Amino acid sequence: MAERAQHKASRILQIEELLLTHPEGLTQAEIARRLNVHRSTIHRDLADLDQHFAVYEGEDGRIAIDRESYLTDVRFTLHEAMAVHLASRLMAMSTDKHNPHAAAVLRKLARSLEGLAPRISDHVRASAEVMDADAQRHDPVYLQVLETLTRAWSLGRKVRLTHQMPDQRVHTYTFSPYYIEPYPAGRTSHVIGWREPPKAVRTFKIERIRTVELLDEAYTIPADFDARETLRDAWGIWYTDDPPVDIVLRFHPRVAGRVMETCWHASEAKSVAEDGSVHYRARIAEPREMLPWIRGWGADVEVLEPEGLRVALAGEARRMAALYGWDVHRTPGDEEADSKHRFFDDFFGG
Repeated sequence: MAERAQHKASRILQIEELLLTHPEGLTQAEIARRLNVHRSTIHRDLADLDQHFAVYEGEDGRIAIDRESYLTDVRFTLHEAMAVHLASRLMAMSTDKHNPHAAAVLRKLARSLEGLAPRISDHVRASAEVMDADAQRHDPVYLQVLETLTRAWSLGRKVRLTHQMPDQRVHTYTFSPYYIEPYPAGRTSHVIGWREPPKAVRTFKIERIRTVELLDEAYTIPADFDARETLRDAWGIWYTDDPPVDIVLRFHPRVAGRVMETCWHASEAKSVAEDGSVHYRARIAEPREMLPWIRGWGADVEVLEPEGLRVALAGEARRMAALYGWDVHRTPGDEEADSKHRFFDDFFGG
């Protein structure tokens, strides 16, 4: 009897592994053939699967794991648990949308730390409560879109979505998610994938997706797609097929310590001049994406290169001075700066 129970437990584990590696599901006959047992044995085993993990049977007779209910078995050390806590808190602070899944992660984390580190457990649980209490960020459309994209990504199935442009026009696309990336600077999230039309890799701001529907059509992510490589030169999320642009900045000595203590971009090179100022250089895919960060330093940073970015910021400085009642004379290049300013507005305002 004990040997039979042991064989059954082993089969249950094998069935679990099979279904995890086949998100499309398998028929009872396919499972039996792969495990080299009679189909009736698998039929009896399936009746007990719900005691171990959630499964469902599709209209085509395929058995599949309910991936949204499936619980992964993960164990953390104290410091790994703290890393998960910090990551969840960072996510909560870098988006303006409530995500109950992040709060659920923290509650589970708090429960697992009760015996090991009760003071940290209490703090993690309090963080979960703060996340859930922020009703102003509740956006059921965003959450449903994110959940559907996550489901599609995990199953390898396309979606049909509608996307609203900054000018309020709405377009419909078939889309294959390759990667989901948060964007702290914009407090948003983006999804990168294959868009039809135009049958090319494109990025959607998830907050602009109005509806999304999971399709039965499968897709595969190309073997040569590497999200890290795609975003290597991006300041945040914007990448292009063009060569990256050299950005050269000079920071005032009073902010030198702040600039030097942080790595702002993987390609950056920093040096401190004799007067204490910091010379900063980086290769960025799209300089416009840096503009809010550069603006944030105010008069403590000067753009040296490229000239177009320098001219654009000079025009902004003049307009800002006028906004506060300072009389600043126009200088050569102002017309070009005005044009670039409108170009920036088209991007950052959209």
